Amino acid sequence: MAASQRGPVSQYWELSRRHRYSLLFALPLLLLYEALEAISPVRTSGGVIRNGADVILTSLFSWMLGPRGPLVFMALVIGISLVLIYRDKGTGPLRPGIFVVMLGESVILALLFGVVVGTATMQLLGPLRSLAAGGIGGSVVERLTLSLGAGLYEELLFRVVIVALISNGIRLLGASRLAAGIVATIVGAVLFSAFHYIGSLGEPFKLESFVFRFLAGLAFSALYLTRGFGITAWTHALYDVAVLVF
Repeated sequence: MAASQRGPVSQYWELSRRHRYSLLFALPLLLLYEALEAISPVRTSGGVIRNGADVILTSLFSWMLGPRGPLVFMALVIGISLVLIYRDKGTGPLRPGIFVVMLGESVILALLFGVVVGTATMQLLGPLRSLAAGGIGGSVVERLTLSLGAGLYEELLFRVVIVALISNGIRLLGASRLAAGIVATIVGAVLFSAFHYIGSLGEPFKLESFVFRFLAGLAFSALYLTRGFGITAWTHALYDVAVLVF
């Protein structure tokens, strides 16, 4: 059945997952994060800092290509996105209302996210003691920049890149798509959680926050598989904005 022959809810569910809408929906996150980093970079005593996932991705390209690496990485991300968007042109004219509903869905999911994952953590570990992020200072603009970068680049690194690489690698060993997907999702969630304790700006390890972020990694992977990259990135970003900014 064609999208135009389905009900409004079914049409929205299908179209919002397609690359055309999902990637265009994520584009403002990229533009706003990069604009804020250019206008008001986040600074510490060690110099300017960027989101850790962003650094990992761009550093890989810098290692391979030198100073032009970050520019090549950005061009590659934009280029692949444009190709995927172009391939989806057969879905008809863009419907601006879809993006409005996607934003509303992301806001609702972000509000529910902490409650659902926090409750699940509490059921596993007992009463919550401390799940708050370790003392992140800086201005509101700096915390907003880090929040937007986390939503965009952490989802790109851990859901789009790492989970896909692990899954495809396991499938090459003969595993089924389902088994490979389950293992990749679990390993990706462990890496996502551990990522927050690495480096000079990493937090002190706490079991509560590790389990919380592990479950968060599973939740974001499920959201990515069912709702696509755009809604997942915005949900992650808006949740971090709520925690770090407000």
